[in-house]
Amino acid sequence: MASKLMQRRRDRIDELAAGADEGVSLAKDAMRRMARNPVAITGASIIAVFAVLAVLSPVLAPKDPFIRYNELTDRLRPDAIPGPMPGFLLGSDQNGYDFFSRLLVGAQQTLIVGVMATLIGVSIGIVLGGLAGAIGGWVDTLLMRFTDIMLSFPSLLLAISIAALFARTSQWTVIIAVAMVAVPIFARLLRGSMLAQRHSDHVLAATALGVHRRTIVFRHMLPNALGPVIVQATLTLATAIIDAAALSFLGLGDPDPVRAEWGLMLANAQDYLEVKPELAFYPAIAIIVVALGFTLLGESLREALDPKTRR
Repeated sequence: MASKLMQRRRDRIDELAAGADEGVSLAKDAMRRMARNPVAITGASIIAVFAVLAVLSPVLAPKDPFIRYNELTDRLRPDAIPGPMPGFLLGSDQNGYDFFSRLLVGAQQTLIVGVMATLIGVSIGIVLGGLAGAIGGWVDTLLMRFTDIMLSFPSLLLAISIAALFARTSQWTVIIAVAMVAVPIFARLLRGSMLAQRHSDHVLAATALGVHRRTIVFRHMLPNALGPVIVQATLTLATAIIDAAALSFLGLGDPDPVRAEWGLMLANAQDYLEVKPELAFYPAIAIIVVALGFTLLGESLREALDPKTRR
């Protein structure tokens, strides 16, 4: 009988943690609000189009983006790069590749860089922030002072400094540099959310019932503290794409000119702005639009999850 009573109490704690007493969960309510928000719909539409193009780009590309075509190379001149022509929608790039096909495939590489950098940053940030928020004491002080040091540097300057530490630049150089910039942001955000969870009803009830500290952290505190982290991850994807493009533009990315990636394409086009400005214009517009999509969705998600804005 005592064990059944204890189980019912623990079930009630889980209900409090999940917000079951509100009738509608916070996640469902947020989705309903975002479905009525034109800004959220616009951002989600941009991201959906970007994701589809990135995943299907090898199939959608009308030409092989890694083959130099004679029709294009024969017309290349120091002062002239072929524009649109039959079979080549946007003409050639500076090396005789099909520019339109490389733009499509570049979406895939840009998505890989942004997602991988964000995932690495989120993973390390969750570990650091989770340890600081769950353990507290000297561990919290040590980890937070470390994140304060990282946050004291401008994000792009920190990314450049990290990328410059590598003997050879590559795509992974960019991913790691951008990911490290995001780590202190996620660590501080999760730590603050977990500290707020310490005084919530379900955590206090679980503590009063003698539930193991590790169970409280992983079952009650951490799941309810991840909401702001998820929102920030959406916004970080936008900044990760921009920062990756900036590193490539500064020559700290993959030096292989054959690789099709928007930031690298933008960097390689700077010597041909007077000859064919479209080589820089189209990748730059693509980066701006995709970053805008993630920003719009992230801000809408933040509003939908913020109790102060709920009607």
